[in-house]
Parts: sequence; C-alpha cells; structure tokens
Amino acid sequence: MRRLSVVHTTTFRYAGEVTASFNEARLTPVSDHGQTVLAATLDVAPCTWRHDYRDYWGSAVTAFEVSVPHDTLTITSSSRVEVHPPRAAVADVGWEDLRSPQVTDRMAELLADTPTTAAPADVVALAAEAARGLAPARAAEAICLLLRDELEYVPGVTAVHTPAVEAWDARTGVCQDMAHLALGALRSVGIPARYVSGYLHPMRGAETGQTVTGESHAWVEWWAGQWTGFDPTNRAPAGEHHVVLARGREYQDVAPLRGIYAGTSTDVLDVQVHITQEA
Repeated sequence: MRRLSVVHTTTFRYAGEVTASFNEARLTPVSDHGQTVLAATLDVAPCTWRHDYRDYWGSAVTAFEVSVPHDTLTITSSSRVEVHPPRAAVADVGWEDLRSPQVTDRMAELLADTPTTAAPADVVALAAEAARGLAPARAAEAICLLLRDELEYVPGVTAVHTPAVEAWDARTGVCQDMAHLALGALRSVGIPARYVSGYLHPMRGAETGQTVTGESHAWVEWWAGQWTGFDPTNRAPAGEHHVVLARGREYQDVAPLRGIYAGTSTDVLDVQVHITQEA
C-alpha cells in the first residue's frame, strides 16, 4: 500500500476584470476498492457560493460560482490517499456471460460508444483478432497493448475532445486519446469499459517524503467479472501510482474543470500538480 499526498493548483489570470463565473470541478478523489481517501479539501478563491455532490457516475463534484469582480481565480485541490495494489483476479466471466441480458442491460451505458470513443472499422477488426481465443480479461489487456503499439505518444497534436478516429488516423496522441481508443475497441468486442481520470506518480522507487511534479492522467477500467484498471499509455495495470478522481463514459463525463464566465479573455492559465510519497 502506498500513501500519496497530492496538491493540484489551477490559476486563471484574466486580461481584465471578470464579473461572474460559474463552474464545476471534479478534483476530489473518493474512496473505493482501489484507494482510501484519508483527507481531501478543495479551496476556491474567490468564491461566493458552492455546492458539493456526487454525480451519476459516483464522482465527487463541486459546483461553485463567483459573483464578484475578479481578475484571478485559483482552485486548489489537496488530498492524502492510500492507494492499494491491484486486486487479485477472481474467476473471470466468459463471453457468454458478457452477452447475457443481465450484463448487457446493467452495463448498457458502458457498452455504447460516444462520438469521441467510436472506433474506426480497422480498429474493430484488430480488436476482434486480438481477442480471438482469449477469455475476456486476457483479451482486454491484449487489445490495449496492441493499440498502444500502434500509437506514438506525442503531446500537443490532439485535444481532450479529439475523437478517437482522428488520433488513430494520425497514429499519435496522449493518454486521453489512448483511453478513448481503447474504450471503443473494448466495447466493440462486448467488454464493458469506462474512462478514468486522475493522477499518476511518475517515479518508481521514489523516496518517502520526496515531492515530485506529477501528472493529470487518464486510463481505462474494464469489467470481466470485476472492474480492472489498466493504463494503456504506460502498458501496465493501474495500481499504486494511480489516484482516481472520476469515472465516466469518456472525458466529457470527467472533465476536471468546466465552466463559463463573463468578462475578458484568459491571459494566463497555470496548472501545477505536486505529489509527495508519504509511505
């Protein structure tokens, strides 16, 4: 078990005065089978109203507004999380189980594609070939690894809303693209899958007390008898270096920050993530 402290600070500096701002933040981790949240706070400055709730997918959301003139908005998320090793696999379900009405009805939303995750025909064919002869859990990993081998990690080529088909055509992308593409491929063979946003501690073997520059990250979870996290970008199971913030069908369901404001354009956007391994 690994204990991580995460401080994520987002600062908007505007070119002039902003008179009003209305926002949603998904920046607070929640406890589940893979992690235990020991403490978590979300500070917004300035802020005139806020409301905290859980969304449809179980993610923690803070809705907030600023109704006073301001030229800077700072959102600071601080958390301490114990991250558990990946769970040992239970008896995996078979393809017949995944195709049963009990599963397809319960997982319908995580079997259906969105415009962002829809896989092109050649990816569907590759996924079917990779899954041939394998049980669903093994097939899911094989599909993710195959697709990752076809994409080069290149920042700045795509955006968070870029459809998977465009990243595939370019054969380049970042973690969001690899997650979206994996979701479309997994769903195309009938494996329920969901998008995960969170943080990645970038160092293996970090010393206790060492603070490093962390990363906002994206990976996937598939269901084949139990939910299993996998990081296609790093070709590895999601585990003690991953902190979950939110889950959904795709990025649109888990965007860390979204909102609207009245005023001048953003002059500076500064985002910093610092992660300290406490134990």
